[in-house]
Amino acid sequence: MFIEGPRTARLLTNFFVLLLLATVIATYAVLSNSTATVIGAMIVAPLMGPIMATAAAVVMGNSRRALRSLALVAAGVASVILLALALTWAVPDVAISFTENGEIASRISPGLYALLTALGAGAAGAFIMGREEIADSMGGVAIAISLVPPLCVVGISLSQGAWEPAGGAMLLFLTNFFAILLAGGLVFMLSGLSQVATSEDQAQMRRQAYALIIMATLLVAIPLTLSSYQAVVAAVDSKEAASVTERWLEGTAQRVVSANVNNRLVSVTVEGTGELRPLKELADDLATTLDRPVLVTLRSIPTQSETSTQK
Repeated sequence: MFIEGPRTARLLTNFFVLLLLATVIATYAVLSNSTATVIGAMIVAPLMGPIMATAAAVVMGNSRRALRSLALVAAGVASVILLALALTWAVPDVAISFTENGEIASRISPGLYALLTALGAGAAGAFIMGREEIADSMGGVAIAISLVPPLCVVGISLSQGAWEPAGGAMLLFLTNFFAILLAGGLVFMLSGLSQVATSEDQAQMRRQAYALIIMATLLVAIPLTLSSYQAVVAAVDSKEAASVTERWLEGTAQRVVSANVNNRLVSVTVEGTGELRPLKELADDLATTLDRPVLVTLRSIPTQSETSTQK
């Protein structure tokens, strides 16, 4: 688990070569919106190793190993972001979209589900590392807990000067990072690894480090919770907007295709034939239902239908 001893140079070479190659794969896979290739990069990337080593060192109360593993994580994170930034310079700006590219969009607005998923994956990873007979399952953990792709999105975003998406992707990485430390450390404790800490200094180091990990995880959970809450509110508002629009269309040959609410902006799409009631009526009804002034944008799609004369 720890990179040390006479094979340190070789192990570090293996780590950085695999990490940088995974970064190349993940960066261009994200830019090409290729989910399968992104999954391949997750399996190749070795970044989870030193994070797990940090969690184990904390449980053991070994500050030297914890700091060395943490330094390797920091070096790996910086390497991935810088390489992704450099690789993106060769890509035309028009080929990068933060809305239409699903691999980018899914990593710049993480929610609370990301933390819950990462906690489960971190616990699974620690459990697998303690049992050689199920080591083959580690690939699934590497896929479940995304580390390199979010960092690649950070580099891609920075190349475009998009600070908010970069912050969102970095938040996703930090979520996964602290989840591994928290859940992985708990599993290591339950597995008996904490018995290695025999001195009071080691036990105190473990308590202090774990207190910091818990605090950091709670701090990360705050923006994730807010993001999830906003997503739920938007979904509820959109459902209510669709219901209001359906009532507005009663008696017409039109139907609702979609209704999306973004704060005070409501975008409605309908399709059908015939005249519509005044849009002002819909806007007033929506403002009453949503309890705030709204700006309604209506998109009407005309349709045609005809019955054949042949029998």
